[in-house]
Amino acid sequence: MTRKALFVIAILPLFISACGMMQSIVKSTFPYTANITIPKTSVTDKSYAAVSLATSFDQNFSKSGNNGDRVSEVSLISAKLVSEEPARYNIGNIKSIRIYLSAEDGNDEILVATRSDITADVGNTLVLDVDNSTFLDKLVRQPNIRIKMVYELRKNIDTDVSLHLVLSLNAYPAGRK
Repeated sequence: MTRKALFVIAILPLFISACGMMQSIVKSTFPYTANITIPKTSVTDKSYAAVSLATSFDQNFSKSGNNGDRVSEVSLISAKLVSEEPARYNIGNIKSIRIYLSAEDGNDEILVATRSDITADVGNTLVLDVDNSTFLDKLVRQPNIRIKMVYELRKNIDTDVSLHLVLSLNAYPAGRK
């Protein structure tokens, strides 16, 4: 056997045993994202909910459900909204935002991010306040994660607005002590 083959054989058990570590790195590196649409029929001073499914590289990486059982203590570390269409839409036209995560069926919603003090001239990007008081372990084991954005407009809009939500997670290998 060549040195290269021996090296691969020696390293393979280490790689396989580190799958929990690899999954925690994947979960912590690739965010969940969603495109959320605010319809032009929305009016000021009334709460609305917009729903979308989140996607992540991790979901496509594993055909067997996303290997969520290999990680624990999954929490949200950042949440950001970016205007997609129109690209220069001022998110300050929104008065308040709450982001919830749940399984695809909408059960067991968890509030993960909010912003109630949005300034009128914030621009086309907004960082949300993260609520990481609840671990998301159960959710990341789901094949699909549903995102619900509850919002209230400050100013009426004359076109549908598409916002891109980016949720960055932190995760640890399951069974760590």
